[in-house]
Amino acid sequence: MSRVVHRVWAWVQETGAVTAQHPGRLRFRRIGTGTRLAFPQGTVFGEPWIELGDHCIIGEQVTLTAGLMPDLDLGSETVLTLGNGVVLGRGSHVIADTTVSIGSDTYCGPYVYITSTNHSYDDPHEPVGKQWPRMEPVEIGPGCWIGTGAVILPGARLGRNVVVAAGAVVRGEVPDHAVVAGAPAKVVRSWDPEKGWQPPLRTPAPVPIPEGVTPEQLAAVALLLEDAAEGA
Repeated sequence: MSRVVHRVWAWVQETGAVTAQHPGRLRFRRIGTGTRLAFPQGTVFGEPWIELGDHCIIGEQVTLTAGLMPDLDLGSETVLTLGNGVVLGRGSHVIADTTVSIGSDTYCGPYVYITSTNHSYDDPHEPVGKQWPRMEPVEIGPGCWIGTGAVILPGARLGRNVVVAAGAVVRGEVPDHAVVAGAPAKVVRSWDPEKGWQPPLRTPAPVPIPEGVTPEQLAAVALLLEDAAEGA
C-alpha cells in the first residue's frame, strides 16, 4: 500500500507542477524555458506582473505575490522579476507590493522571506496591523546565496555574489562580495582584490572536478565508493 501511495503522490506532483508548457491556472507575464514551480504551490497572485526567467527552480509551498491583494491593476510595468537560474527553496515567500528583483543565479534556501512591505507603527494608539504599511523596492544582485530562514526587508539592495547567513535580517545596502549575518545583519567578511577574503576563510577551497571528467565517470566513482563502504 505504501508503494501505491508514493506512486500516486509522485504522479500528483508531476502533474501539478507549473511550467511554460503546462501553466495550469497561473498566467505569468513570462515564465521562461526550463522553469518549474513544484507542486503544491504556495499562494500565488498578481501573475500578470510577475516575470520568471529561464531555468528557475521554485520549490514546494513557495509564495509569489505582486500587489497587496489579488485582482488589482498594477499598471504596465513588471513588479516582481526573477532572473535566469534563480532557486527559491521550499516554503519561501517573495512579497512584491512594489518592485522586487532577484538577479540571475541567486539561490535561496528554504523558508527565506523577501518583502517590499512592512507594517508601520507610527500611531501608538492604533493596532499595528491596521496601520498603512510602508513599501520600498528590493533589489538582490546576481549570484547571491541566501541562507535558510533569512529575511530581506523593504529597501534592501544586495550587490553581486552576496552571502546571507541563515536567519539573518537584512536591510539597507550590502556591497558586492560580502558575507552578512545577524539581526540586524552586519558584514562579517568581505573580498579585497589584493588580500582576498578578509578575515581569511577558515576552510580550504573545494577541489574542482578535473577537466574532461564525464558524468558517467563520476557515477562510476560513486559506485566504487559505495562498494568500498559496504565491504568495510
